[in-house]
Amino acid sequence: MHVVVGLGNPGDRYIGTRHNIGFRVVENLAASFHADIRRPVYRALTASVRIGRTEVLIMKPQTYMNASGSSIAQALRELELGPERLVVVYDDVDLPLGRLRVRADGGSGGHRGLASIIEELGTARFSRVRVGIGKPRDNEDSVEHVLGVISTEEEEVIAPAVERASDAIRVIVAEGVVCAMNRFNAAELQP
Repeated sequence: MHVVVGLGNPGDRYIGTRHNIGFRVVENLAASFHADIRRPVYRALTASVRIGRTEVLIMKPQTYMNASGSSIAQALRELELGPERLVVVYDDVDLPLGRLRVRADGGSGGHRGLASIIEELGTARFSRVRVGIGKPRDNEDSVEHVLGVISTEEEEVIAPAVERASDAIRVIVAEGVVCAMNRFNAAELQP
């Protein structure tokens, strides 16, 4: 079994924002299996799907981004799963808009949602899919940027990135994170 978590903030105010890319990716993944993420458990909205032979719990924590770790830690504890069975997808201002980066582990990079998970789990050894949202413009505050709504122009880049991120999650679950890194990180570097 795997747990796949999209990071974001609950509520209408955050729909369509850059910071909710994680929610959007897991919604895309669930929809590809004709599943809705709406069952409330572990202080999250969840759905269960099967990728190949592997059962997958998809989660959208409802604890707000900066406290995501408590929801995820509870799920892993109750399901008796280690962090090697966790995949987290989230926005990253340090990557250009629409760029993906799959990683097997690493630090938080200043992302508070990720920092919350690392703190709650006591480890950074879990798979993650980072989706680039680009840096703020010169006159834009970083909080304003991440909580800003994706523009029409940005959407043309973000929509295919959401699809690729969903595909990367499938590969992580079915073939492992190294395969996903080789396939998706290498593809991102090509012109």
